[in-house]
Amino acid sequence: MQEDAADGTTTDGTVPDGEDAGETEALADRVAEYDTDLGAAVEDLEARIEDLEAQLAEEETRADDLESRLKRKQADFQNYKKRAERQKEEIKERATEDFVARLVPVRDDLVRAVEQDDDVDIRDGVESTLASLDRVLESENVAAIEPEAGDEVDPVRHEVMMRVESDLPEGTIVDVYRPGYEMAGSVLQEAQVTVSDGSA
Repeated sequence: MQEDAADGTTTDGTVPDGEDAGETEALADRVAEYDTDLGAAVEDLEARIEDLEAQLAEEETRADDLESRLKRKQADFQNYKKRAERQKEEIKERATEDFVARLVPVRDDLVRAVEQDDDVDIRDGVESTLASLDRVLESENVAAIEPEAGDEVDPVRHEVMMRVESDLPEGTIVDVYRPGYEMAGSVLQEAQVTVSDGSA
């Protein structure tokens, strides 16, 4: 006689007695206990999933907020760079404008000197104009590079044009062919010089 596992009856429809009935009840208890444990585990997993979904939503909100703040900071930084560049250009333009404004009167003096009659001695006027130009350059920290005879050659500030016979020590400066200029320690134009070959 075979037992039906679903309802505890045998295949012929009778209910088993004795030991068979006890085993069936024990099996039913175990199944019920398993169902209870499984149900509790499922509830725990569902609760855990809800917690994780809530945490994920919080992190997504936080990430969106951080991304938004980062974009604002980047935009602010780009605007700052543009403002700084504009200010730099404005300062440069104003500085150039100031320098040119001080050169214009010097040019006017030179124009007046050129417009003088051929028989008029303009030397005094040219010297006065040169003095005005020197004052403008001095105000811009521009200084002439004019080494003395016998000075050592400075390859940064001097350009050697040629070697000449001289009783000065070999390699020292004999004469300045064209003065140089420097501004705030930077060489704008090297002084062109001749140097002694030491032969004399």
